[in-house]
Amino acid sequence: MPIDPPSRRDADAVPTPSEEPEDLARRLVRALACSAVDPALSGVLLFDLDPQLVDPVARVFAELLGGPSGRRATPVMLGADSRDEGMWTRPVLRQERDGITFAIEPGPLLGAEGPGAAPPLLVVPDLARLSVAGMRAAVQLLGADVAVVEQTGLRRTSRPLARWLAVCRSADAGRLSTHLLDRFAIRIPAAGLRLPADGLGPGALPHAWPAAAGVPGAPAVRAVVTDDAVRRVQELLDPDTSNRRTLSLLRLARALATWDGEPDATPEHCDAAARLIGLPAPQPTERTPTESGPAHPPVAPSPPDLDPHRGARDRTGRGGTRRFESTTEQLLETEPAEGIGGVPGLDESTSPYAEDEAVPLRDFAPLRNPWQRTAGPASTRGVVVGTQRARDLRDLAYVRTAREAAVHQRIRHHEGFTVSPVDLHSNVRAASPERMLVLVLDHTCRGDWDWQDTLTPFLQWAYAGRAAAQVIEVGGATAKDELRAESFAARSVLDPRIVDALYRPAGRATPLAHGLEQARQALLRAFRQHGNGLVEVWLAVITDGRGNVPLRASHTGQLEGPVGAEGVEDAFKAATRFSTMDRTRLNVAVVDAARRPYEHLPFRLAEKLGGTVVEGRLAEERGTREDGGHGGG
Repeated sequence: MPIDPPSRRDADAVPTPSEEPEDLARRLVRALACSAVDPALSGVLLFDLDPQLVDPVARVFAELLGGPSGRRATPVMLGADSRDEGMWTRPVLRQERDGITFAIEPGPLLGAEGPGAAPPLLVVPDLARLSVAGMRAAVQLLGADVAVVEQTGLRRTSRPLARWLAVCRSADAGRLSTHLLDRFAIRIPAAGLRLPADGLGPGALPHAWPAAAGVPGAPAVRAVVTDDAVRRVQELLDPDTSNRRTLSLLRLARALATWDGEPDATPEHCDAAARLIGLPAPQPTERTPTESGPAHPPVAPSPPDLDPHRGARDRTGRGGTRRFESTTEQLLETEPAEGIGGVPGLDESTSPYAEDEAVPLRDFAPLRNPWQRTAGPASTRGVVVGTQRARDLRDLAYVRTAREAAVHQRIRHHEGFTVSPVDLHSNVRAASPERMLVLVLDHTCRGDWDWQDTLTPFLQWAYAGRAAAQVIEVGGATAKDELRAESFAARSVLDPRIVDALYRPAGRATPLAHGLEQARQALLRAFRQHGNGLVEVWLAVITDGRGNVPLRASHTGQLEGPVGAEGVEDAFKAATRFSTMDRTRLNVAVVDAARRPYEHLPFRLAEKLGGTVVEGRLAEERGTREDGGHGGG
């Protein structure tokens, strides 16, 4: 039987730590207050927070950062268009005796605006969409003791005082760098957060909050972390966890002890810190054996997120039979351990470390700007993601240029609207892909074959090269029209739709000819849009070659009379049209599904395409099973 922590503390006459919050809103306010008190807890990350609640939570955080003085920090929003020039520095116009002067001052990342001012508050509504410059700034500043900045017109060394409030979906945690996520000391699953009737506010804070807060930006008198507290945190966390998580939980326990006016942070404060962030943890066990009891009492079962086999599964990338699927079903055989004290309203299956169970779909070198071609007209292509000071007159950002010019009209003393060279800004565009992967997936040939291993080399090549992707699905059960193939374009293989497409259930029809036609149209469109910038393309066709839908039926949407071998012949005709394309950049591979009879069809299709045949199904998996649902030829 697990020991009830409140009863044990009462029996042992241990000083009671901070009162347990009644709901998620009260826990959130206390966590924000801990960040306001201790600069070492400068990063707060909320998982699955309702977007409509970002602004109310930011206002409460700004009020807490002001402390008892009532000063409020002005929240600064960071997003996909945040750049180094706007975060580290800011231009300022000053009125002096000789006129107006222009100066460069520290930006919101570097500190407060003046003595006694509240620390800056940086709000990231969607951490997964934050720019690379913003992610690098978070890695540099969160938890750092000192920051050295050298920008044009500014050189400064100071301690970072800004607080970060970021929001991220649990499903996107696997896309982010672990270096970035570990920088956020306080992480709370905020799904289902509801505003109280009186709104969020400091009412949930203990009476010691004014004394603990002190002067904004100044460190308060903190409690000392004991060795017992360190051992308790090691029990609460997984043995393979990172050191930053251990330090974050200890610092949070220290902040709670400071609130209680205790000189030392005890294991009870560590338990309270675990409850505060919603961390499921095993119950403490007696360390000394009783006279009649066993020397080592049984330990409660581990919750799903603390499964000892999870680390090995994450490293191998496999979760059961499918690499991209979660193995939560296997972990539900044992009941999760109770959370310490049972936080009301907390789903114990959730964890503040969502990336441990998320599908690892991280970008290659996510904290590094992708290489972008700058010479020639190719640099003017791609989606506009921001602006920068213009170096030439190519691809000007007219709205940003006009806005910059409007700011300086008064000091230029010209009758008309004047645009100076310093006002010119150009567009910053997403890098144009240099590689592309086109997948033609014939779902009707898969059966019980897991083609994940066969497709892995193609997906790894596209992932490492940041290649764009085009997926054409043939014979899917969920297709809007079973006589037509469906396709979609993705910026990279990290698109979640690709994972869904790999395991789409099979339908009855196989419009293979229409799928090859769509693949050819996608390739022609890509070569036309990107020109010589597209240097390498792979076309991978996974099929058994037995198309049973003629191309005419796919175009008209009507199937008339017996089909016979017409669908197969139309697929061969569609494949021969690829011979007119640039084969110096286009590579073609046909993955043989090894279906019998008609096992020669994939080889004939590869011959028509001018490509090679890749062995798909392993020899021991091949059989003479008859396929159900399609029967071309």
